[in-house]
Amino acid sequence: MTTPLHHDTLPSHAEPAPAAPLPRLLLTSFLAAGLFTLVCGLGYPLLTTAVAGTLLPQQAAGSLISQNGKVVGSAVLGQNFTAPQYLHGRPSMTNKTDGSGPEPYNAENSGASNWGATNAKLRDAVQERIAAFRQENGLSEDAPVPIDAVTASASGLDPDVSLATALLQVNRIAQARGMQPAEVEKVIRAHLTPRQFGVLGEERVNVLAVNLSLDGQ
Repeated sequence: MTTPLHHDTLPSHAEPAPAAPLPRLLLTSFLAAGLFTLVCGLGYPLLTTAVAGTLLPQQAAGSLISQNGKVVGSAVLGQNFTAPQYLHGRPSMTNKTDGSGPEPYNAENSGASNWGATNAKLRDAVQERIAAFRQENGLSEDAPVPIDAVTASASGLDPDVSLATALLQVNRIAQARGMQPAEVEKVIRAHLTPRQFGVLGEERVNVLAVNLSLDGQ
């Protein structure tokens, strides 16, 4: 015998909740936007700036290098040294800010050529730089040239060169300054930064720091 169904016990379909009034939705959106603007656009930057300024004040200020009370550069931004008495940095592919042409080490327009390893323009440019580097530093036509001496960094603002690249420039710098090569090499090695944790990267020297020390000799 079947149990009769009682329709009054079956669940009825709930009526949909009425939509929130438009003014309330707008108010909620504005409040949320304002909150996230204050937290992410003001609070977080102020907090990170305060923490960085307290724990790492030199780096937070731009790692600036001063000489005789005057800021002459930054330890983390390279400069375009071309005179023979100076240590030269890596090639730079940065352009003028208005895009009208090349301007090496333009900190306002950081970037690279974006040429791939199979690009003929890159291969030709590297070959030209190798020949120029050998000629500039009085090297033989078959002398090995470190890769960082003839290729640009991704930023175009690399402040360092490898120790190998720096040492190949010793004779040129010494001749231009009337110094002994051993004296120039001593200055370079005094600014040597070893591999990070002893295994990461290469031994390198900061170009600006070396040139400032050379000027002070």
